[in-house]
Amino acid sequence: MAWIAQLSKNIKELRVLFCQTSPASASTRAFVEKNYKELKKANPKLPILIRECSGTEPQLWARYDMGVERGIRLEGMSETQISKALEGLAKGGETLKS
Repeated sequence: MAWIAQLSKNIKELRVLFCQTSPASASTRAFVEKNYKELKKANPKLPILIRECSGTEPQLWARYDMGVERGIRLEGMSETQISKALEGLAKGGETLKS
């Protein structure tokens, strides 16, 4: 995952939203638990916001220059698919569905 170090090159803020208990958010919770430290270590100045709220659909949002935001719904995705979605956001989000 060499692209992780390039995350803050394009993205100004990263937000991860999910429910603390729902099965739909299980992969997202696991992804955050396993990858947050590495993401933050590689991008120490990038704000990475983790938002947990009961009943929230798992989502990943990136804010770019000029307030442009792109997001993707993560429900039903595996940790590997979430990683690929984040990589897509890092490259400008050209393959994302809002």
